Amino acid sequence: MTKNGKRVAWVTGGGSGIGEAGAEALAADGFTVVVSGRRADALDAVVAKITAKGGAAEAIALDVADVDAVTAAADRIVATHGRIDCLVNSAGINVPKRSWADMELDGWNKLVEINLNGVLYCMRAVLPAMRAQRDGCIINVSSWAGRHVSKMPGPAYTTTKHAVLALTHSFNMDECVNGLRACCLMPAEVATPILKMRPVVPSAQDQARMLQPDDLGRTIAFVASMPPHVCVNEILISPTWNRSFVGGL
Repeated sequence: MTKNGKRVAWVTGGGSGIGEAGAEALAADGFTVVVSGRRADALDAVVAKITAKGGAAEAIALDVADVDAVTAAADRIVATHGRIDCLVNSAGINVPKRSWADMELDGWNKLVEINLNGVLYCMRAVLPAMRAQRDGCIINVSSWAGRHVSKMPGPAYTTTKHAVLALTHSFNMDECVNGLRACCLMPAEVATPILKMRPVVPSAQDQARMLQPDDLGRTIAFVASMPPHVCVNEILISPTWNRSFVGGL
């Protein structure tokens, strides 16, 4: 935190789901929040919700698969606010055609570009500011599928989420000497709009038993609030009623 108490967080995928909940929780904790995503209208709605509660927020429309746009967004945040204290990489997708039987290379490439390359692009973009500060926290939203392989998420999603876990630990190995730390957040099923992309959409009853976006928002705010000498390397979190344990997946 700066001497005047200002902390700045950048949340990708901030227009819905986990990213939206994380942005709201960070704003409630006093962060100035910049939300990014591909849908400007969704971002504006999140900003309006945060500011209506007295928080500070703004939006930057962004496709994280565009490395030049990512760099420009990070530069804009630093130029406006002077720093970036927390990056939450929450942008992520899956596709309906996700088994080996129907997987398409276009779908594979799209997932790699957003779920993996986009995470790397954002991490690299904030490094100059965080190194200069000798302080910074990065939270990479992976998945239960980043730890446990199962059929339902599909090979592309599972592979990218495993890679995000490795990327996070590699970052900590190199950047701990610069006062930087990263957490890989691996939630099991969360009731977010991405569920609509599944070949079989879970029932309302099943979704009510899942983790909710606010659960992840609180978790993100917890990690971001830890003092600089603490690195929460990874968090594996699931609903108590875990469908992978009870035979629902």
